[in-house]
Amino acid sequence: MQLKEAIEEVSSRLLAAGIVSHQTDAELIIAHSLGISRGELITSALAGKEVSAEGYEELVRRREAREPLQHITGKAPFRGFEVAVGPGVFVPRFETEQVVQLAIDFLRALPHPGRAVDVGSGSGIIAIALSLETSAHVSAIESSPEALSWLRSNLEMLAPEVELLAEEFETALLRLNDLDVVISNPPYIPAAATPIDPEVHLYDPSAALYSGEDGLDAIREIVEIAPLALRSGGLLVLEHADGQSDAVCELLLDETWRAVSVHPDPTGRLRAVTAMRK
Repeated sequence: MQLKEAIEEVSSRLLAAGIVSHQTDAELIIAHSLGISRGELITSALAGKEVSAEGYEELVRRREAREPLQHITGKAPFRGFEVAVGPGVFVPRFETEQVVQLAIDFLRALPHPGRAVDVGSGSGIIAIALSLETSAHVSAIESSPEALSWLRSNLEMLAPEVELLAEEFETALLRLNDLDVVISNPPYIPAAATPIDPEVHLYDPSAALYSGEDGLDAIREIVEIAPLALRSGGLLVLEHADGQSDAVCELLLDETWRAVSVHPDPTGRLRAVTAMRK
């Protein structure tokens, strides 16, 4: 079968399975099976090259069953690099790239190399981005044994200078001080809610998704403890769910914080809040 026909066939199958990104996923799955990039695949398809379905059929069946594409390929892109991901760790989302930019801009504006901590680091994307794109000393806090295996591997490959703190964030933050940035993409889904996408509720770890009755338990804890680790003028950056910005802002409206701001994601939805330590 010609590559172009194979891509069209796989794309149609994924569309029938309810996958919105069916064309992209089809190209990435076949490219992965051939050990080439997506760009190389498209070039080969235009050149009329052929491919055997045996090489990718099992991968397509896994995706039809709504296994995350990132679990199938074993990697997830983020801000120009790729991390290894799989069962036991939260799959990175594109929206988090904009959240990280808030911390990067703040750190780059400092007159000195900053100090930052990523709370609940998971695969390590936030800590790695901060380390690669700023001069800050970065720490990553993670307590999940399953996520830690992915985090250690990703840090070793991409940002070995990041300090890994393998413990509960409440304990770790209490030992840190004079930080310039505390940033987190914490769990924020209400316990009784179920994400629509099977890729999320069937494969992402529950500890990375759910956080109490209203979804704000982890954010409340971070808001309470972060001031003990941040210097005066230091920045707190929190990702949250669409529709939670008002509630998160209310948690920050006390004598501890100033300059509380909300920030949209690339689609215009309010998905992050920042505040400065008084």
